[in-house]
Amino acid sequence: MSVRIDIAGLRQERVAVVPSPLAELGMALHALSESGHHPGLQGWATGVTARLDPHLADRMCEADFLWRSTFSDLFLACAGVPGRATLPGATLAEELDLLDKLTDEQFVDTALEFTCALPYSAHGPAALSDAGLRRRALELAAARGPQQVRFSERLLADPPRIRAWLRQFLEDCEEAFFAETWARLRHQLAADARHKSELLRRKGLAEALAAVSPAVALDESAARITVDKLGDGRTATEDGGLLLIPTSLGWPHLMVLHRYGWQPVLHYPVGSPELAAPPSVEQLTLRLSALSHPVRMRLCRSLARSAFTTSELTQVHGMTAPEISRHLSVLKKAGLVTTRRRGRYVLHQLDVTVVARLGSDFLEGILR
Repeated sequence: MSVRIDIAGLRQERVAVVPSPLAELGMALHALSESGHHPGLQGWATGVTARLDPHLADRMCEADFLWRSTFSDLFLACAGVPGRATLPGATLAEELDLLDKLTDEQFVDTALEFTCALPYSAHGPAALSDAGLRRRALELAAARGPQQVRFSERLLADPPRIRAWLRQFLEDCEEAFFAETWARLRHQLAADARHKSELLRRKGLAEALAAVSPAVALDESAARITVDKLGDGRTATEDGGLLLIPTSLGWPHLMVLHRYGWQPVLHYPVGSPELAAPPSVEQLTLRLSALSHPVRMRLCRSLARSAFTTSELTQVHGMTAPEISRHLSVLKKAGLVTTRRRGRYVLHQLDVTVVARLGSDFLEGILR
C-alpha cells in the first residue's frame, strides 16, 4: 500500500520547499481537536485551550470535521489554484486570498470530501451540480450528527456565506492564538525549507526526499515518488510542480495531497521524534501478523528471557524441530528475532527493542 506521484517530465526548478502558515494553522486546529494524536503537543494545546474565548471554542466545534479526523485540502489551497504551480503565501492573509481563488465547486467538494465520500483521485461530478451526489453527501453527513448535517446543508445552499464564515474564523484564530504560535515556529520551518532546498540544488531530488522522511522514496528510472502509507492513491505532476511543505505540529502525520487536478503536495513533519528508519507498512503488518499466533507468542516469552537453540526450544515447548524452525522463520522474517552463532550452535533471541517499539510504530504507521 502506498501513494504514488508520477513525476515524468518534472524539472527540478518546479520542485519547491516552502512553509505554509495556512497549513500550519490547519495542523494546529487538528492538534487542538485530537490531542491524542500529538502527545508531545499536549502542553501547548492545554495552554491554548485555557485561554480560548468560549465563543471561538464553540465555532471551532462547528466545522471541526475539516481538521479533527483528518486534514482538509482546504488548508493547502495554493495547490488548487489553476496552473498547478502556485506557492503558499508568506502570511496567513495571503494564503486566505489563495483560498478565495478556489471555485465554489472546488471549495464545496474539498470541504465535504472526507465526511461525505466524494470522488478524490479521479474526475467526478460536483456536489453543487449533481442532485444525487448532494443527497448522498447529506445522508453520510447525518451519520455524523445534526451539527454536521446543518453545516453541510448551509454549505450546499450558500457556499459564499460559508466561505466568508471560514475566513473570518481562521482570522479570529490567528488573533487568538496562532499569530503567537506562528511567530515561534516559522523560523524552524524556514530553516528546514532552506536545508531541503539546498539538498535539492546540490544533491538532487532523491536526497531531498530522503531527508523529508524514510517513508518517501524516489524511483528515478520509473520517474515516480512512492510514499509508504496505509492506503492507496495516485497522482501526477504533469505540467505543474511539486510542493514540499514542512510542519512543526504534524508528527506523526506524513500527508500527500493527491486530489485530481491539484498540484501534488508532500506535507511532512520536521523536528519529529520519529525513528531514523521507521518500519514500512509491509514490515509492520508482518510483525503484527507474526505475533498473532499463540505458539509464536509463547516462543517469544522464552526468547525474551534468554537465547535458545532450536533444539532447546523443542524440549521446552514439546514440539518438533521443523515446527519450531517454521515459527522462528516467521519471526525472523518480521525482524523480531535475531540469531548469532556460538561454536556449532545457533542461538535465537527476541529483539526486545523492536518489540518495545511496536506500539509507537503501529500508531505512526496508521496515522502517517
